[in-house]
Amino acid sequence: MQGHSETDHVMMARALRLAERGAWTTKPNPMVGCVLAHGSDVVGEGWHQRQGGPHAEVFALEAAGDRARGATAYVTLEPCAHTGRTGPCADALVAAGVSRVVAAMRDPFPQVDGSGFERLRAAGIEVSHGLMEAAAQALNRGYVSRVVRGRPWLRVKLAMSLDGHTALASGESKWISGEASRRDVMRWRARAGALLTGSGTVMADDPQLTVRLDDDADFVPPLRVVLDPGLATVARGRVREGDAPTLYVHAANAKPPRELGSDRVAVPAQGNALDLHAVLRMLAERGINEVQVEAGATLAGAFMRAGLVDEVLLYMAPVLLGAQARPLFAGLDIHDMTQRMALRIEDIVSVGDDLRLRLVPAQPSGDAGAAG
Repeated sequence: MQGHSETDHVMMARALRLAERGAWTTKPNPMVGCVLAHGSDVVGEGWHQRQGGPHAEVFALEAAGDRARGATAYVTLEPCAHTGRTGPCADALVAAGVSRVVAAMRDPFPQVDGSGFERLRAAGIEVSHGLMEAAAQALNRGYVSRVVRGRPWLRVKLAMSLDGHTALASGESKWISGEASRRDVMRWRARAGALLTGSGTVMADDPQLTVRLDDDADFVPPLRVVLDPGLATVARGRVREGDAPTLYVHAANAKPPRELGSDRVAVPAQGNALDLHAVLRMLAERGINEVQVEAGATLAGAFMRAGLVDEVLLYMAPVLLGAQARPLFAGLDIHDMTQRMALRIEDIVSVGDDLRLRLVPAQPSGDAGAAG
């Protein structure tokens, strides 16, 4: 957006870094950072730390005290103008006497979506938005996806050999990637609202699907989601152990055991496959912003075939598994080059002996499909 100074850019970059500190704890709320400054002199700053707790603007105003009067507030997301678990941040900024508000992006949440800016302008505060908007959108891509598209942002995590395989023909896949990559995966798990797998992976690999970090970092345990049309795995597996919640998603005609209780939900099915669109819509209704899929080639391929993959987190290890090993994505049914699925590399990072590639579909993802 035009009219922003170099200082404005520096302060907004600082606010975005603050916002990212809440990546593991704010879900399902968006990550928000706020900096209060007189020119280049920062007088207060803060970030939204946890659902139900004070918003970023409140922390910044408390830190600034009387120095908030006449300051510019740099905030990564439009200040709220409604009362939820906390009071309206727009009103708090007005009461504190700030003279200017610079926001990176509007809040697409219907109860806000421009009303925060309107309240600030009505109080005589200068308002602008759009500064570093792309970075703000990327930071809260899960929240934006849930609010705007009605489904979470979907990330598929895979580990593959140099020859493009994810498991031996027998299904054995532990461990393709190295220890450093497995530690890195934990940090991506921590930011997810849900970790999703299929019944086949539960039976073959018996995953825990929990976040295990080396330090004492604070995080909200993600929901563990098992797609199991016939509820064949409810009596087995480590996926039910520990403090993290587990949800089984099944077909309507499945017969759940009585002890499973409410930890299950039925979604429409097409034959033996669950409707993936319905699965993601259900998770959005439960406040899930980001889903990380950790499953085999069949379920990963089903999501890709359905056009629902937003991001691929791919760990490539310097090993070979041979021609009979399993592919990254099964069932894509590509017969000639005109049908190929193009991905764009967002970044490549060395992680121990492995390479981590983060890729997104070259074409925007869609919203339909079913899973087996």
